Amino acid sequence: QVQLVESGGGSVQSGGSLRLSCGASGFAYSSYYLGWFRQVPGKEREGVAHIDRDGRTNYAESVKGRFTISRDNAKNTLYLQMNSLKPEDTAMYYCVADHWSFYSGGYFYTSVAYWGQGTQVTVSS
Repeated sequence: QVQLVESGGGSVQSGGSLRLSCGASGFAYSSYYLGWFRQVPGKEREGVAHIDRDGRTNYAESVKGRFTISRDNAKNTLYLQMNSLKPEDTAMYYCVADHWSFYSGGYFYTSVAYWGQGTQVTVSS
């Protein structure tokens, strides 16, 4: 059974940090591109960061320099280190496993195979 389980969300003040984790099981984790999306109710889901099988990364302009995505293939775990958080970072964050993904013109193009259930991040001013 395929599972992506996020953890690490919570409430922080502006300028604070959080580290999201996503544990994976039930599929060949190291063969997939991985990433994080976020969504605010009433808005489109937004790609935040993606990492390919070789560790190359792409970030949305809104988080570049503040967020860091990483993967540990030995632990089947994906991470998102979020620093200098802003109120506009408030959202439900989802991890994904992609067949492929690339970033162009400010958008992530992905073929998502699996989604996690999401973890809420709330940043207060």
